[in-house]
Amino acid sequence: MTASDVSLAECADVWSILDQVRLRPSMWVRGRQLRELETIFLGYGVALEVHGINESFHLNPGGPFSEWLHARFDWGMSCGWAQAITENAGTEDPLVLFFRLVDEYRAHAHASQQTETGGRAGMLERPGAGPKDQDHDAL
Repeated sequence: MTASDVSLAECADVWSILDQVRLRPSMWVRGRQLRELETIFLGYGVALEVHGINESFHLNPGGPFSEWLHARFDWGMSCGWAQAITENAGTEDPLVLFFRLVDEYRAHAHASQQTETGGRAGMLERPGAGPKDQDHDAL
């Protein structure tokens, strides 16, 4: 079974949902606006709380992903990670940059769990340096 064969009901956590978004961003993210994606994840976090589901959730406003972005780039997070990424994307498509950063964050978080020293995964170049790519759908 490939990621494209997975129904939403079969998604185990936020990361598997994010994999579905990556496959079909135009279906999930209206106008390719990160604020739309952040709103989806805000609702996801609320649903976890309301239903008492114990899941490590990193993409809530002010959560671990936001904290990592602030520490990594010294970006203000008062308006959320979507706004921070969009403002700092430069010529790069903010949605493409989001996926690059979330991949780096996940690698960093995984590496930190594997070592007691909190070692960092490989670092990317400063965001906003890449070409803007708004025409492709899969990220």
